[in-house]
Amino acid sequence: MADAANPFDDEPVEIPVTGELDLHTFRAGEIADLLPGYFEECRKRGILTVRVIHGKGTGTLRAGVHRLLDTLPQVASWTWPAGAASGGWGATWVFLAGMPPDGQLPGCGAAPVHPPDRPE
Repeated sequence: MADAANPFDDEPVEIPVTGELDLHTFRAGEIADLLPGYFEECRKRGILTVRVIHGKGTGTLRAGVHRLLDTLPQVASWTWPAGAASGGWGATWVFLAGMPPDGQLPGCGAAPVHPPDRPE
């Protein structure tokens, strides 16, 4: 419940779904809830390449993003650093699995798509 000092505390914030997600305003503990849903919305809209901007900083947020990407069935692959023109060390390109032939997303009756094994 929101308090009188900040009546919008509990209000959900809508994030525009595009091919870019800037995580600068999020804490590392929030990404596990954010990324899966964001990637599903991207897939529903036909956006299969997403630039995730985690910043350079200490690398804590980047490491958390990369660990999570390895576990998400929506992620076909990812690459870091993103390249000098795309944010370099502060961003990661994420390539999402396309829609299955039957049009069903994983968890909705289709077999899940797993990311390939990646060397550490």
